[in-house]
Amino acid sequence: MATWSSRGLRGSTLEDLINRTNEIYKEHGLCLVQKIPTPITPIQMNKEHTQITLAYFDQKSTVDYIGAVQGIPICFDAKECSADTFSLANIHEHQISFMEEYEKQGGISFIVIYYSHIDRFHYMRFEKLYGFWERMRSGGRKSFRLDELEEGYDLIPHEGLFVPYLDGIKKDLTMR
Repeated sequence: MATWSSRGLRGSTLEDLINRTNEIYKEHGLCLVQKIPTPITPIQMNKEHTQITLAYFDQKSTVDYIGAVQGIPICFDAKECSADTFSLANIHEHQISFMEEYEKQGGISFIVIYYSHIDRFHYMRFEKLYGFWERMRSGGRKSFRLDELEEGYDLIPHEGLFVPYLDGIKKDLTMR
């Protein structure tokens, strides 16, 4: 069983930016996307009983966000990386399985990666992610490098949108 600690908050900055982007998209009627909380069972609290200091995950989570864009179901995960190489250990098999099934049902699955050391947001289509996953399962690299990312899928903040993932979805739809 996995435990939760302060290490679990590593992606909170990216998630805050995505949550703000979601609010703007919602205000403009472009999409409705929500953060999916990971259910936990608290084990230990601080002395003031205001913060959980140790907890167990109740179940495996699927992805960070689920919603709809103009009638199209979407799901995605948010990942932060502080190096030029992204380890596939940051993605779990049950997440890949969920995104694969989501795609089979007509939805769009993807991940948003924030390369914090170079301040770069990237939209990775599920098909590309799945290719890296299969390479790893076949005995190949257990990571992918910046130079392996698809061109044209960087997410450039604009018009108050911190992580404009709809730009990536728009391009993704043209590839299908």
